[in-house]
Amino acid sequence: MNESTARDPGSSERDVPAVPPSRPELAKHPVEAHALLALVVEDEPVARRFIQASLVKDGFKVIEAESGEEALKLFDQSPTPNIVILDIGLPGLDGFQVCKRIREKRADIAILMLTARADPEDKIAGLDLGADDYLVKPFNPGELVARIRAVLRRAALRPALEEPLVFGDLTLDFQTQNAFKNGVDVNLSPREFSILAALLRHPGQIMSRDQLAKEVWGEPRNGNARALDVFVCKLRDKIEDDPSCPRLIKTVRGAGYTCG
Repeated sequence: MNESTARDPGSSERDVPAVPPSRPELAKHPVEAHALLALVVEDEPVARRFIQASLVKDGFKVIEAESGEEALKLFDQSPTPNIVILDIGLPGLDGFQVCKRIREKRADIAILMLTARADPEDKIAGLDLGADDYLVKPFNPGELVARIRAVLRRAALRPALEEPLVFGDLTLDFQTQNAFKNGVDVNLSPREFSILAALLRHPGQIMSRDQLAKEVWGEPRNGNARALDVFVCKLRDKIEDDPSCPRLIKTVRGAGYTCG
């Protein structure tokens, strides 16, 4: 095992690169006043210290939580974190519940979810609740920091709140992240809302899966195409009169999706 690799929280502490908070090189690391603030939510102490040390070394300020309940309390305090690094397997409120509650509070916060299971359904569930990215353990510090920086770049590029977008009997309210059909809220998840907004901004245009994934996630990556198809299916169930014969979101075989 490479010493720079984080392990499943169930692994032995002897096998994980523990980084005690008292290490002098960490205490002396210069952190600029405008350093980005990360909230690390991880119940396993060794994994939490590993993540904390990796971020401090890269110039982040870090606050830590051992549970979902503690994470939500810290999130509500000032200053608000720029990014939340959130383990799924937490005691009490799990990472999915915490992600959902944070996203309900703020649509602009970057969220990176961590898990020991490479289960596509977990990834889809996390993204559906509003996570920006998903990282499977074990990972090394370089990969962790690179993913965090990429998520933060995408968050910074999110457009300012737009005026409501109206398309036929659909209305998208970007301030509340709600979508309405004939005035009735269709209860979209954050990811479903993002996909619908991306398609409605380009009516009549065929968008490939890679183009749509790039607009929604910031970049196409392995697994995003499958997740995209799942979300489109859920989206049709909510907004189409007949999901088996969609009128709004159409599949263009071999090309992608179009709206109109």
